[in-house]
Amino acid sequence: MKKYMLKRILFSIFSLLVVVATVMLLVYTMINRNVIFQMDDTWNKKSSNDRTIYEYTMYSKYGYLSYVDYTSFLKSKYEQLYGSEYTKNADYKADKDAVQDEAHYLENSTVQAFIAENEAKGYEVKYLTPDRSKSGKVKNGGNGYLIAIHEESVFLRLWNYVTHFFTIETTRDVTDANLTERYIRWEKDPYSGFYALVGSGTTHKYLLYFDGRFPFIHQNFIHMSLGTSYTRYRGQEITDVINRPAGDQLKARLQYPAQVGTDTYIDSAIDFHTLSYNPNPRTRTEETQFPDQYTTYSYRYSGLSMLENSFVIGLIATLIAYLIGLPLGILMARHKDGLADKIGNMYIIFIMAVPSLAYIFLFATIGTSLFNLPYKFANAEVKILAYVLPTISLALPSIGSLMKWMRRYMIDQMNADYVKFARAEGLSEKEIFSKHISANAMIYLVHGIPGNILGCLTGAIITESVYSVPGVGNLLTRAINGHDNGIIVACTVFYTSLSIISVILGDLLLAKYDPRISLSSSKGGGR
Repeated sequence: MKKYMLKRILFSIFSLLVVVATVMLLVYTMINRNVIFQMDDTWNKKSSNDRTIYEYTMYSKYGYLSYVDYTSFLKSKYEQLYGSEYTKNADYKADKDAVQDEAHYLENSTVQAFIAENEAKGYEVKYLTPDRSKSGKVKNGGNGYLIAIHEESVFLRLWNYVTHFFTIETTRDVTDANLTERYIRWEKDPYSGFYALVGSGTTHKYLLYFDGRFPFIHQNFIHMSLGTSYTRYRGQEITDVINRPAGDQLKARLQYPAQVGTDTYIDSAIDFHTLSYNPNPRTRTEETQFPDQYTTYSYRYSGLSMLENSFVIGLIATLIAYLIGLPLGILMARHKDGLADKIGNMYIIFIMAVPSLAYIFLFATIGTSLFNLPYKFANAEVKILAYVLPTISLALPSIGSLMKWMRRYMIDQMNADYVKFARAEGLSEKEIFSKHISANAMIYLVHGIPGNILGCLTGAIITESVYSVPGVGNLLTRAINGHDNGIIVACTVFYTSLSIISVILGDLLLAKYDPRISLSSSKGGGR
């Protein structure tokens, strides 16, 4: 078992790296990078050299290349010498204006230093000649620029992605020299009444804590980064996007950390368990509210996140499918060619033949007209009712699939030798079907159970689109249409990881269910 699991895990990690590397190769090298500006209003407003500089800036954000401009080089040089007033220095102005003289800019010593420094790093230095009109006047957006770029390797990008996938907070995260006390320890949490693991010098103050929100125990200690979205969610972490609740702010009667134990309360949605270090000096108001520099916080929100919405709908649909589909499949097999079997086959043919979009709209019409169920998720006055139609629409095809396969596998088992022996021993048909045939037929379906459950986390593209469910189902399609490379790579990692875990859990469950199957190569039937 241990040898099998080790081989599976190592092979899975290798497979995941290959898949992610392939997607990165496709996204960053084989698709024209200019497509990211198709719906960019800022790009449309810029012209000439200003547009080119904006393009390189965005390419750098998207991970296509590393980019350094001459202006930032000047800032680092002169700010160190003259402080925040460096822009008034005559030497700075002379060096800045040097790149506007295309005939003599290479004679400037600062320009030479910029070129030498970046070429030594392997960067390609580019000079954008001032774009002038016939009169010699520089056109709008046509100023000269000196830049250095370095195209990022796919393998280096993959290495950076993998090495930053998981990060752990330590007492050295905060680089503020004024912070002298650094620790990680257990303290009584005034907001939950339990003990919490708190830190000083860590990015977050509360590293492990309890509260009344499911799953009731939370942590800010280990962080998983799927990357950053730049097109759709404008610089937000993708992990935060899919896990952030989509409802309104959830207010409660609270006290600031420095006011705990006093009579001062506020009605606010602040989540003090999210406090993070702020290196800037505290204001007078903050000094009365916080005992230290952990003054940055986020808010509590009601409702479920995108990931939770998709999982809840998918999980309930999966449970309904198994609870209905398997018994109906058994009933059809027991009464093969009977009325129940014919009706069941009619449903299976219907659900397989009709396009999913068509029957979703059909059942949506029935649900809204006969049962007054909400059609669009956002329009539901009673939020729980908004889950009914998407869940039923998602469960219907799964019910038909389970009915079909359970019926088929049971009919295959009905002619097996062990069934004949059971009948010869005098067992009733009910006992034979319930204890033997159905149990053996389930062997073929057991392996897919973990995949069906974990697959709920990926959402359902068509169902969520029709009912406007704020889930993760169409996250990938929106990212592809919007050329959001960060989300495309993140979805690849997410979906591939779930598929790999599903296969491993399916093998383990099958070995547990069927004693004839062993995951150890030392036993008969090993695989």
